[in-house]
Amino acid sequence: WGLPKPCRTGPLDIVFVIDSSRSVRPFEFETMRRFMMDIIGNLDVGPNATRVGVIQYSSQVQNIFSLKTFFTRAEMERAINSIIPLAQGTMTGLAIQYAMNVAFSTQEGARPPHKGIPRIAIIVTDGRPQDRVTEVATQARNAGIEIYAVGIQRADMSSLRAMASPPLEEHVFLVESFELIQQFAKQFQDKLCGVDMCVEREHGCQHSCVSTPGSFYCECNPGYRLNADGKTCSKCGAGHVDLVMVIDGSKSVRPQNFELVKQFVNRIVDLLEVSPHGTRVGLVQYSSRVRTEFPLNKYHSADEIKKAVMDVEYMEKGTMTGLALKHMVEHSFSELEGARPLSHNIPRIGLVFTDGRSQDDISEWARRAKESGIVMFAVGVGKAVEEELRAIASEPVEQHFSYSADFTTMTHLEGKGETEIRSPCECEALVQFQTNTVAILQSLTEKNILWGDAWACQGAEQLSTENTWGREG
Repeated sequence: WGLPKPCRTGPLDIVFVIDSSRSVRPFEFETMRRFMMDIIGNLDVGPNATRVGVIQYSSQVQNIFSLKTFFTRAEMERAINSIIPLAQGTMTGLAIQYAMNVAFSTQEGARPPHKGIPRIAIIVTDGRPQDRVTEVATQARNAGIEIYAVGIQRADMSSLRAMASPPLEEHVFLVESFELIQQFAKQFQDKLCGVDMCVEREHGCQHSCVSTPGSFYCECNPGYRLNADGKTCSKCGAGHVDLVMVIDGSKSVRPQNFELVKQFVNRIVDLLEVSPHGTRVGLVQYSSRVRTEFPLNKYHSADEIKKAVMDVEYMEKGTMTGLALKHMVEHSFSELEGARPLSHNIPRIGLVFTDGRSQDDISEWARRAKESGIVMFAVGVGKAVEEELRAIASEPVEQHFSYSADFTTMTHLEGKGETEIRSPCECEALVQFQTNTVAILQSLTEKNILWGDAWACQGAEQLSTENTWGREG
């Protein structure tokens, strides 16, 4: 088919979702194999470049190889050549569900969402799905997966359109015959290769346009955020965030100290611009079990939140910090409970406040929290274990955790280093949140803390500190 030599793209995570139902005839399946190999043959594959996975589906889904299995074309081609078609029904919705929940999971080799590596699913099908695809495809697209739908011969156009990402004219291909699939391979190749889409197309970006494989996106200058239309920019407000505070209600905290913790929470709330479109705040308390005191979408003003915080009843049992982190990741930062979609670039911040050693393992859910893009702060008091606080805290750890001997001398977050941030507003928002948190911790201790121009936004991507946070001796 004579496609050009490999072109260098930025890294991608690509999963082929191949229909091997009984209606696909043997020679047609061979064409699908060839199609996959042609596209893979023109990708820059490797652990730090593009990763490729393949799943086939019929009445069930079979993983041929994951994103983490092979990093050379030769190994991938061997595996593709040995696929035996399943030859049953056409459960396309089930296959999309599998791609979203399993194939594109970090456990299977997908890079974490905050690394910004495009996730692309290429669905090749010859028939009408026997299950529902619209809802599950919407979920997959909302989870950040770009879907190309390639239909062959008898494929149902409305199903293809229901699966694919917008703009549909770039993501839906109906190929009248298997012979024509090679044209799609070439078209797809052009998408992935270095065509400057900002030049090719009317982009309409207010500030600047960035070309990506087959598409483009708009970026704003430092200090501005991209509006919902994806093209225009507006000046950053007061650093909006989705903040969930997770507070320890174990019996070792004691009632009078629990009141101090509530004051600490309210001092943070005082410095936030709380509103449905601004900062949202959620609160979780844990001891032997975990309780959502209020989710991110419950209250729309600082006064409502502060009243709800003061009404929180102290649990007074054990210390299951791992269970609390799991709850925070699975529930508190779900869109159902009011977290904005990751595509909105609103920083997700988790602040965990604990006074003792956890009675369960925290490592897995601390890792998952950070992998899912949540910036984690850990504040420990009394018998809190520094090693656990460090495991919870985001990188650079020194800037994201604080420890003090007792509740009346809660200290400050300190350290220096760099953190990668996705956008200038996130940078500003995190700087602001961190500065505020430090200031509150400082004022609660009534100690003097020295700082210089410690925090600076450096462009859209980096947040770094020039000076160290320190304490007067």
